[in-house]
Amino acid sequence: MAKSRTVASIDIGSSKIRTVVGIQEEGTTVPNIIGVGIAPSTGLRKGAVIDVEETINSITGSLEDAERMAGEPINHVFLGIGGNHIESINSKGVIAVSQAENEITEDDVDRVLEAAQAVTIPSNRRILRIVPKTFTVDEQKGIKYPVGMTGIRMEVETHIITGFEPVIKNIEKCVLQSGVDIDDIIPACLASAESVLSKRQKELGVVVVDIGCGGTSVSVFEDGAILHTAVIPVGGENVTNDVAIGIRTSIDTAEKVKIEYGSVIPEDVNDRETIDLSLISKIDNHLVSKKQLVEIIQARYHEIFVLVKDELAKIHRDGMLPAGIILTGAGAKMAGVIDLARETLNLPAQIGFPTNYDGVVDKIDDPAYATAIGLLIWGSRFEGRHHGGLKGLNIKKGLSGLRKWLKNLVP
Repeated sequence: MAKSRTVASIDIGSSKIRTVVGIQEEGTTVPNIIGVGIAPSTGLRKGAVIDVEETINSITGSLEDAERMAGEPINHVFLGIGGNHIESINSKGVIAVSQAENEITEDDVDRVLEAAQAVTIPSNRRILRIVPKTFTVDEQKGIKYPVGMTGIRMEVETHIITGFEPVIKNIEKCVLQSGVDIDDIIPACLASAESVLSKRQKELGVVVVDIGCGGTSVSVFEDGAILHTAVIPVGGENVTNDVAIGIRTSIDTAEKVKIEYGSVIPEDVNDRETIDLSLISKIDNHLVSKKQLVEIIQARYHEIFVLVKDELAKIHRDGMLPAGIILTGAGAKMAGVIDLARETLNLPAQIGFPTNYDGVVDKIDDPAYATAIGLLIWGSRFEGRHHGGLKGLNIKKGLSGLRKWLKNLVP
């Protein structure tokens, strides 16, 4: 009889905290989702904790919702972290192959990845992920997974993602005080890409744009490997603030108006069309122009896509990614966003829905769940090994997980 284990993830967002729990059967990396929980992020702002007690309550509420649906307790989770404090750099590592017969082993992969860590990083920043981009064995470049090959010298190019240590520690504290252990911490930008991209898209060249409440994350893939990541400090919260100012209403009403009437295509709106705020708010009773609303929203979304375009220009990929732009996150649900992205970035565009899972489909067939599902998929690759919480997040276990991730890249 096949063994199974429970895998759970928590996506800590600035607007919502999402928990997903699934069952992973032995021999598969596709989780069967049995529980989903969601709660407002009342104690966070732009990915950072501003109120510990409120954050703990929000996490606990999300966990309890998922536990009720799943019918079993959640004891440990894979944690996704995003926000404006996330940064990235590129680094290289070089080693001599250790075996006498010069056959590359998994230990050699571990050593070269450790060598890539030898970069100057401020003491207040923590390495969250070292993502291998490509290996070179002697003079042979472009190798994805070198184990079993023969060579004398091995080099790796990596993409290192770091976070601000105080922000990470505060989030860890809140999660632990919510009663669960942490198996691993994964940057949200990588997690969302895992759930919405196919191997072919990663090979061709693609950018994932995850539009969240507090900011927008950008992840670029090419030749099957990560090429670039960035966080843009503009997101859905900025859109809501613009709407509140533009139509002279409260933040809460502005958020409701944005969700119910929002669009980024002013040309599709009649000049005379109005919105009666009294139908939404108990305080406001004036009419607002729907065209004005849409123009406000379009301006901010256009800014987001221009900033994405700037990130692509930095790596000489502006308009040069055949698989285009994949939009995900709650902000990707705005009407007309595909057309605006296509027009601004001069790339094919589509909404990225989570894939590679079974089970509860209706509730999570939503781009807002891309990160939470991606975390679950990532966690499913650890083949049933519980890492024992924060104390287990050491370099050897992290590198072991990376080896599994590397194997998954090979067709």
